[in-house]
Amino acid sequence: MKRPTDPDTLLLQAAADPSRLAILRQLAGGNDVCACDFVGCCDVAQPTISHHLKVLREAGWVRSERRASFIYYRLDPAAVARFRAIAGEFAAPSLNRASARSLPVIEPQALPSA
Repeated sequence: MKRPTDPDTLLLQAAADPSRLAILRQLAGGNDVCACDFVGCCDVAQPTISHHLKVLREAGWVRSERRASFIYYRLDPAAVARFRAIAGEFAAPSLNRASARSLPVIEPQALPSA
């Protein structure tokens, strides 16, 4: 199977994993988070966390910064804006409601009295 290259597809695929979604939720607080602090949120081992962070970094979700022997992560505002734009495309009506074809409403008929 061919690997997707569309940045929006990569962004959504990266967020689709439960552990990566938990990481994104922890980063949504706005603070930089050390890689070692994600183990508690995801219930997986540190090597798996490192893999998930790599996927998120490659997809554009997170930025990282080395401070001494620790690596800190934060959400990339551009990725959040892209995600909002993608989600907004689904929220916008695809057709003007005034020109949309509507089905007639069928009113219930009164039963004849006996």
